[in-house]
Parts: sequence; structure tokens; C-alpha cells
Amino acid sequence: MWTVVTLFVASASYIGIRSPNLLGSDFLAELGKIKPFSFGLLITLGTIGIITLCIDFINSVVCIISLALFWGVSDLVFWLIQKIGNITFEHYYAGWVAIILTLLYLSIGWYLDHHVSQTDYTLTTNKEIPNLKIALFADSHIGTTFNATGFAKHLKKIEAQNPDLLVISGDYVDDGTSKKEMIESTRALGQTKTKYGVFYVFGNHDKGYCGPEHRGFSEQELEEELKKNGIIVLRDEAVLVNDAFYVIGRRDFSEEKEQKGKRQSMKELTANLDKNKYMIVLDHQPTDFENQAKSEVDLVLCGHTHGGQLFPFNQVGKWIGANNLIYGHEKRNKTDFIVTSGISAWAIKFKTGTKSEFVIINIKQGE
Repeated sequence: MWTVVTLFVASASYIGIRSPNLLGSDFLAELGKIKPFSFGLLITLGTIGIITLCIDFINSVVCIISLALFWGVSDLVFWLIQKIGNITFEHYYAGWVAIILTLLYLSIGWYLDHHVSQTDYTLTTNKEIPNLKIALFADSHIGTTFNATGFAKHLKKIEAQNPDLLVISGDYVDDGTSKKEMIESTRALGQTKTKYGVFYVFGNHDKGYCGPEHRGFSEQELEEELKKNGIIVLRDEAVLVNDAFYVIGRRDFSEEKEQKGKRQSMKELTANLDKNKYMIVLDHQPTDFENQAKSEVDLVLCGHTHGGQLFPFNQVGKWIGANNLIYGHEKRNKTDFIVTSGISAWAIKFKTGTKSEFVIINIKQGE
């Protein structure tokens, strides 16, 4: 948090210093030596206020930091052009280029966050299993980029793919989800037609960080509503489906890390399972790949990372060791891992390093 605060203050200050140059030297001369920064800071604060009113403060922070980064790079590029080419620019083009690039960057990010695409994977296995089509989504955070009505429309698109089962790898709701939206969304989820049903595991946001009084429902009420609508909720449990494959649902890593609770290890979860059958693991956070690969489960499906959310910071989680994989498909030993970027987002309403998606996975027998 303090890193973001420091970066935000530095970004706002940089824009405050540089933005008066957009108005030309004659205007700056009239302002004097001290007033240009005050004028630029006023413009910056006004911009922050407008974005906050239109979206919210968190996204105004994202916009200001993005603008400062583009501005700094643009200043550097134009400075190098002047030095190398011995050119003097009549106007302050660097600032205008930075603004245009930032608007383009954020516009693309807004589209990628609010437009949900379909991502397909085809995997093979040597185990005896009928061809299986799995639909996966995570991180819907109902109420962020779509309400219950919008969510139902996305479910119809998923249903149109005729999946054998639908799995949800956590963060279905959030602190900003109202009880009404949760109930309506869960009803739509229960009406989604699949061959083997809908399977769900909790993510860190599903439990709520602000308490049930903030959003109007508790973790227990959410679970009751899910079960009432026929969704299979798994908490360190394994279900054998059609005597052909297992769906194993893990408690979220946050129950260990943040709530000082406990969840079963992969060794414990798979101890009594028939290893000849295909095993699918739902685990919200991609943090336990080593143990999951050692347990020789076949497929692990995760969310949580939002695909890194913003370029160029989208790989930071992997660099610092917070996640084993940020996005996509990876195979370790006999285990396939898929991390989805999520069907929506949390507080930040831009995705510039990834996209919003639901995933269709086709499992086929290999030779």
C-alpha cells in the first residue's frame, strides 16, 4: 500500500511540474517561477477529482500513475531525439504524446476488462475417460463490471458451449456485492445447464473483508444460497463424478495465510482416491504447484491473479514469488495447470496486461 501511495504522490508531483509546459513558454513567463507548479498541481488535482467522480478514487490513482509513466518515457525519448539529432522542438510535444498514449492505453484496458472473451485449451490424458468439456471462470466479483443481469448473459454464452461441467475457482462475489445481486446471480448460476453440474470453491474475497454488515450477507449465507440453487460447494473435499473423474475443491490459501486456519495438503486430499481416475483440482490461488505436481493430480484450475491486470506490472506476482503462474497453461510432470485472468476484475476497472475471459477446456484421451 505504501509503495502505491509513494508512487501516486510522485506521479502527481511529476505531472504537476511538467503539465504547465503544455501551455507554452509565453504563458509560463506570465506565471513567474513559483506559480507554474502550483498551476500544474491544480490541473492534476482537478483531473484526479474528475476521474474520482466518474469512476472512483482507486481508478484515478491508476490513471495518474499510468500518465506519469508514459510522460516520463515520452520526456526521455524526446530529450534523446533532441540530443542525438540536435533538434529543438518549438512546442512541448512530449506531454501531448504522453496524454494521447495514456488515453489509448486506458481505453484498450477498459475494453479488455469489460469485454469478456472465450479462451480454449485442449489437453490430452492417458487415463480412461470420455471426452470431457469443462467450462471455467473465476473472479467475477459480482457488481464490479457487471451486475446479475450482465452475469446471466455471460452464463448463457458459457451454456451455449455445451460444457459437461462448469467450475468456479473463487472470488465469485466481493465486499461491493449486494445481497440482492448475490441472490439473483446465484439463481442464474443454478439455472445454467450442464451435464454434471456446477462446482465451486471459495476465494479470498468471497468471505468478505469488511464484515457481513457491509454487504448484507455472510459467508454462510452465500454458501446456503449456492447449495439451494444446486451448486456443489467444495471445502477440502473430493467428488467422484459419473464414476469417471474426480473434482477436488480446496479451501483457499487465505484461510492459512490471513485467517490462521488450516487446509488439507494435497497429499491428504488425494490419499484415498483412485489414482487411475482423472483428477481435477479447483484452487483459487496458484501458490502450491510443487505439491500439486507431486500428488500427480491431472489438472489444476486457478484464478486470483487477474492475469496480472496491468502492463508492465503483470508479472510482478511471479517475480516476487507470490504466485507460481500469472496466466495461461503450464505443465509440471504429469499435471496441467491453468490460471485464468478472470471473467471480471476487483477494484481496478482496466486490464492492460491481459483480458477478461471464461475458459473452455477439452480433455481428450491421448495415444
